[in-house]
Amino acid sequence: MRNYILNIFKGALMGAANVIPGVSGGTMALLTGIFERLINAIKSFDLHALKLASKFQFKELCRHIDLPFLSAIGIGVLASILTFARVLDYLFEHHALHVWAFFFGLILASVYFVAKKIGRIHTSGILLFLLGSAIAASIAFLTPAEENASLPYLLICGAVAMCSMILPGLSGSYVLLLMGNYQLVMIKSVSNFDLGVLIPIGIGSVAGLAAFARLLAWIFKKFHDQTLALLTGFIFGSLSILWPWKDAIIQTFEKGDGLKEKVIGYTYSLPELNAETAIAGAIMVAGIIAIAGVETAANKMKTD
Repeated sequence: MRNYILNIFKGALMGAANVIPGVSGGTMALLTGIFERLINAIKSFDLHALKLASKFQFKELCRHIDLPFLSAIGIGVLASILTFARVLDYLFEHHALHVWAFFFGLILASVYFVAKKIGRIHTSGILLFLLGSAIAASIAFLTPAEENASLPYLLICGAVAMCSMILPGLSGSYVLLLMGNYQLVMIKSVSNFDLGVLIPIGIGSVAGLAAFARLLAWIFKKFHDQTLALLTGFIFGSLSILWPWKDAIIQTFEKGDGLKEKVIGYTYSLPELNAETAIAGAIMVAGIIAIAGVETAANKMKTD
C-alpha cells in the first residue's frame, strides 16, 4: 500500500508538470525513477495482453501489464490535471512571472539531476546533448497554429501531445500550444469536463502512446546513455520556453461574430534590478530546492 500511495504521488507530479507549457511529465518520471518502468508497462499492451483478456485470465493480465503500478500513476496524473488546471488558469492570469520563474528553476535543476544518471560520457553523448538542446530550444520560436476542434485534428493532437508528454524536456502542453489547441484542451475542456473534446484527445493519446512506447523502450535498452544524453539536451533546451522575462505577442482576429486573441510567440528580455525580480529569483531558487527534494526522496525510496 505504501508503494501504491508513493506511485500516486509520482503520478501527481507528472500530471502537474504536463499542465505547464514547457514542462514535461517525462522529466518527473525520470527524476522519480519510474521512467523505464513506465514505458515498459505501456508497451506491454500487446497481443499477449489481448489474448489473456480474451481468456479472462485477469490475474495474469494484471501482472503482465503491471496494472497496480499503472493504475496508481494514472490516478495521480488524472487527479493532478483536473485540480491543477483550474489553479494554473488563475496563477497565469495574476502571477505569470512567478509561475515561469518557479518552473524555470525546477527544470534548471532537472538538467543536473537527469545528467547524473548517465553512466559514461562519450563523444556521441555530447553531440546528442547538443542536438537535443537545439531541437528543444528551436521549438520556442515556432508560431502556434489556429485552434481546431475537428475530430481528426483532435485525434492527432492527442497522439502527438501524449508522445511528447513522456519524453523528458518536450512538453505535451507546449506541443498543444503550438498546434493551437492548448487553451481548448487543457483549460476549457478540462475545467468544464467537455467530453466532446476530451474523448477524441484520449483516444489519440492511447493509440499514439502505445506505438511510441515500444519504440522508446527499445531505444532506451539499446542505447541507454546516449538516450539519456539526448533527453538531457531536450530538458536543457526547454529552458528557452520557460524564461520568465518575456512578453506575449498577441494576435487579434475575427472568429464568428466576435474577436479572439491568440499568443503567437514571445519577445524575450533581461530582468530589471527591482523588487519584483528579487521575488522571482527567490521563487526560482524554490523551484531548484523543490526538484532537489524530489530527487532526494526518490533516492531514499529506492534504498528503503
